[in-house]
Amino acid sequence: MGCGMGKSRFQQKKCDRVSISVPAIRAALLIQRWYRQYVARLEMRRRCTWNIFQSIEYAGEQDQIKLYNFFGFLMDHFTPASSERNLISHIFRENEICQETEWERYFCYKGIEVPDSYTGPHLTFPMTFCGVSKLVEAFKHKHQLHTRYVLQILGETWKLLRILPNINHVSVCQTKEITICGDLHGQLEDLLLIFYKNGLPSSEKPYIFNGDFVDRGKNSLEILLILFGFLLVYPNDVHLNRGNHEDHIVNLRYGFTKEVLGKYRVHGKKILKLLQKIFSWLPVATVINRKVLVVHGGISDTTDLNIVARLDRHRYVSVLRPPKKAHQALDGNKKNCRNGDGGKLAEGRQRRVCSLTDHSSTSVQRNNLPRRSLHNLSISNQSNYSVEDELKRRRRLAGFDQSYREVKTSDSDSDPEFGEVTETDGREWKQIVDLLWSDPMLQNGCSPNEVRGGGCYWGPDVTEEVLGRHNLQLLIRSHECKQDGYEFGHNRRVLTIFSASNYYEVGSNRGAYIRMGSDLVPHVIQYQASKTCRELTLRQSVGWTERSALRALREQLFVHKSDLISAFQEYDPNNTGMISLRHWASATESVLKLGLPWRVLRSQLVSKTQHGMVNYQQWIRELSITEPKLEVSDTSILETMYKNHSNLETIFRIIDTDHSGLISFEEFHQTWKLLSSHLKMEISDKAIADLAQSIDFNKDGSIDINEFMEAFRLVDLSTHT
Repeated sequence: MGCGMGKSRFQQKKCDRVSISVPAIRAALLIQRWYRQYVARLEMRRRCTWNIFQSIEYAGEQDQIKLYNFFGFLMDHFTPASSERNLISHIFRENEICQETEWERYFCYKGIEVPDSYTGPHLTFPMTFCGVSKLVEAFKHKHQLHTRYVLQILGETWKLLRILPNINHVSVCQTKEITICGDLHGQLEDLLLIFYKNGLPSSEKPYIFNGDFVDRGKNSLEILLILFGFLLVYPNDVHLNRGNHEDHIVNLRYGFTKEVLGKYRVHGKKILKLLQKIFSWLPVATVINRKVLVVHGGISDTTDLNIVARLDRHRYVSVLRPPKKAHQALDGNKKNCRNGDGGKLAEGRQRRVCSLTDHSSTSVQRNNLPRRSLHNLSISNQSNYSVEDELKRRRRLAGFDQSYREVKTSDSDSDPEFGEVTETDGREWKQIVDLLWSDPMLQNGCSPNEVRGGGCYWGPDVTEEVLGRHNLQLLIRSHECKQDGYEFGHNRRVLTIFSASNYYEVGSNRGAYIRMGSDLVPHVIQYQASKTCRELTLRQSVGWTERSALRALREQLFVHKSDLISAFQEYDPNNTGMISLRHWASATESVLKLGLPWRVLRSQLVSKTQHGMVNYQQWIRELSITEPKLEVSDTSILETMYKNHSNLETIFRIIDTDHSGLISFEEFHQTWKLLSSHLKMEISDKAIADLAQSIDFNKDGSIDINEFMEAFRLVDLSTHT
């Protein structure tokens, strides 16, 4: 009986414990449910923030390509004597192939002495591991390398790159791994962290750096010099692929040109010229153990590595425009090519027009199409005239279909002597553009990458076909910032790697790199280069990046305020000043074309609503953006300035041929005339003159480009309250 009583008491105590734990379990479930909802809300905010950053970034790239296409249009269709054509013609001459002896003279550094006062690293050549290590340490402590050593490194790199193939083939044995890094974009802190975690490049620790070393960050040149240094010491173990930002035209917009000129004022122009040449000699792909393809952007359904292996990559100084065959005609023949007044092309001359998203080439009869000058274009008729429409019309004349890579044949003969793009050149150019600019998509097929403005979107079926055709098992690419630093796609046959952490803002994304052994299984290592970000909680990190993204978005809304008001008024025929949230979202998307979830973002952008209606006039006033107070007769020129800030800076830097950072009033006037023609709008001479006078602070008749662009930088007042 005693034992029985013990058992009964034990069961009672067990039941008591169970009954007591039920409320605790319920509480735990409620906490778990709340936490999951909390994390889900944070994740939704993080994704919205990400979409804002990425949409604005890709819209900028598209603007860059449209502007360059406009310049190409001027070069192709305007008279050689026109002032507008002369302003920009030098950026297209970069594609001309010079004699190698001329380049060797240009690389010459022997006349540049290193003064005794120089405190940076002293290098000896041939480069050694010790020398590159000193270089890394010097850059870590923000020292600057002397111009003589910079030119020596660039000269030796150019000589080495010229003997490398278009596609590097790498073998990884069982005793070592290879490291693959994605975009660095001038963020030296990320490169140094990779070296700290993974070790410096050596014969036992080979590396592949997959393009986009430059632009956006502040230390692009330092990254290049470090990578070139290790390439010179370990040419068989360090491999550099070209990215779409290794392009002097792209550098004009995204900061690398400005960086070099700021650090090397005397020899900056020479350094940039040499880097243009070096960029054109960078290999475009690397293959590991004949099974893993590493390229910067991606592929298309026409990618053929056999064609890529044979083409002359150094002809593509800028990938944004196909290289044209040099003029072979004698001076006498050139004179016969144009009529006496230089206004029209000769009878029977043919031309092709290409775009980054419509790559195929064919010939077309010109039908005596006249060349133009901007001064001959009637601005009043520009409602019917559009450069984009004209380019599309000429593509149709050339036999281009609107679908990707479909081309109608033409019976007209080609004439490559007048700087035209032959059919072979067009096919080769398409191969390069696709490798450097393309992005993967979820759907099958292949279509133009209209979001970026260059390359294509390719689907899982294209991945399977191209990898199968070349007996490959994996494609590693970069080119896209990913929140976790990497992303698998296409049934794990495509791996995107991005090594610039905090790319958009502190906490916006991790960086990552890949280690791969002889089994060819990729192992991803993630990191955060910012100590500040590592100390933030998830909520703080999301909040930080969200505020930054919304600030950038409010600036976009502000600079388009006139267009937005016009779009809102279409939904407000009675001029009440009120529209529905649905109409507000539709109108905002129709103006900005960013593809964002505006109704989800409404609570972050619109502070007040009345019964589901938005007072759009008040909303525009509450965007909290300030602008400089200048006495300008035509205020519309200011809005044009804000809306096209990056395009205007690009044109300024193109016109500033001596890289002095200064342009004259006349060049300033011509810049605005170029921009107004590109935008199909009229800007009066008086408005341009007023603007020039108002920003000529020292009244010397010239304008400092950097001061001008900084003076017109928008300030978000909401961050200062």
